[in-house]
Amino acid sequence: MSEQPSSQLKVFAGRSNVPLAESICRYLGIGLGKAACETFADGELFVKLHEDVRGADVYIVQSTCRPVNENLMELLIFIDCVRRASARRITAVLPYFGYARQDRKDEGRTPITAKLVCNLIVSAGATRVLALDLHAAQIQGFFDIPMDHLLAEPVLTRHFRERYTQSPVFVSPDVGNIKRVRLYAQRVGGDLAIIDKRRVNDRQAEVENVIGDVEGRDVLMIDDMIATAGTVTEAAKIVRRFGAKRVCVAATHAVLCGPAFERLEKAPIDDITVTDTIPVSEEARRRLPRMKVLSVSELLGEAIRRIHRNESVTSLFLKP
Repeated sequence: MSEQPSSQLKVFAGRSNVPLAESICRYLGIGLGKAACETFADGELFVKLHEDVRGADVYIVQSTCRPVNENLMELLIFIDCVRRASARRITAVLPYFGYARQDRKDEGRTPITAKLVCNLIVSAGATRVLALDLHAAQIQGFFDIPMDHLLAEPVLTRHFRERYTQSPVFVSPDVGNIKRVRLYAQRVGGDLAIIDKRRVNDRQAEVENVIGDVEGRDVLMIDDMIATAGTVTEAAKIVRRFGAKRVCVAATHAVLCGPAFERLEKAPIDDITVTDTIPVSEEARRRLPRMKVLSVSELLGEAIRRIHRNESVTSLFLKP
């Protein structure tokens, strides 16, 4: 039997995704921690707690999405504030981890910013990190503190099983995403296909071929994020050319920046499924009526409950 925790569980939220933090607290049956985050006239950020956290097990929910630098700095200040208020343990909960795509040196004289961000979180005073669907799994090793990496797979799998009763084809938009898509194909049941993508530059991707059979089939295209939507829209066009009956796109993180709206509006995509790791704007809901937003609040809430009670988090993902 797991050892029962002796400290009080408290969940606070930065300003990047308050609705998600509130949903997590509803799942846990607790109130959201009282704190104030302000931006001064000169742009400086300020955080003040309005309740005692001495000796508490504190979780700070903050997606480092747009504005990335402001949300990241707010997280660091929040962690420092809680540390100086004598919390026993401080867990940074990152539904979306910004800078995750800068995880290695692709060429000389460039930074590894993902590692720098990890260092900053640790230096600020976090004693644990909980993140969801990192763009690069190796980022887990960038932290010098315990780190739990969750997958949105259980949430998306449940949705796919309810919506697609006949065996679909799970398509990876690129070779680097094969492992993720294979997991969904195994859990839901379906065939696997791969897009042969060759990138032109950091803003344009050229899609050339499909490895696998998609003709006359429902296609589920899965990725960790939709940013400018160049990859998924080009991939959707080619699977259509190869005879796909329906094309459905799913991603954990709805970054949706740059020309994403225009591309998705014009793309031959029937359904778009994302989660609420990043708040979905009213503009996105209006311009993309085909988009469905699933909540990861129960997944994150259950992970927080298990961490607080010193129970296994891995077992969340062992169900078939």
